Amino acid sequence: MTQGDDARIGLRERKKRETRVALSRATIGLCVQRGWDNVTVEDIAATANVSVRTFRNYFSGKAEAIAAGHLERMLCIADSLRARPATEPLWDSIAHAVRTQFVPQGGTGAGSAHDQRWTDGLRLMLAEPALHGEVVKANASAQEELAKAVAERTGTDVTHDVYPKLVAAVIGAGSAVAVEHCLRADPPTPLAPVLREVFERIAAGLPAS
Repeated sequence: MTQGDDARIGLRERKKRETRVALSRATIGLCVQRGWDNVTVEDIAATANVSVRTFRNYFSGKAEAIAAGHLERMLCIADSLRARPATEPLWDSIAHAVRTQFVPQGGTGAGSAHDQRWTDGLRLMLAEPALHGEVVKANASAQEELAKAVAERTGTDVTHDVYPKLVAAVIGAGSAVAVEHCLRADPPTPLAPVLREVFERIAAGLPAS
């Protein structure tokens, strides 16, 4: 295979990933706006300016499309971890990768349209029973990709070593705890400082105080 072939395959895969993200965002937006039961695949396809067939090529239905938003964010965390300097301490790299994906640069994790869309999607995933099965599958795929990134970074074997899988599970759990804490806080709590606290505590070995 030539470099040109590799480039074309890379471009094709990137475009497919972008289409998945667009369809997921359209699904989340419509379901938040209209309610789960009032959105059809035809509505989503029309909003995303694609055919129903194209939607079906990517997702089996609304639930998988919404859960894909969570998976995409975790895949971006894995990509960001791979891009961090090799000399940087692992948990510093992980904390930076997580914050980069959950909190816009210079932001607090509250108030932006991007953050609001993510918050709305998470509320929907927590509230709609029909989504739970797809969320479980998305979490499994996310942890697999995170484990691969950790294995590459640490020189461990994702198949035979426990360590990369354990770290991936901790990344997912820490992120989920921070987000759920902020979603349920009254008054609302910015996400950035909670994420910082969560991953600082993890890096320190989870001291009680």
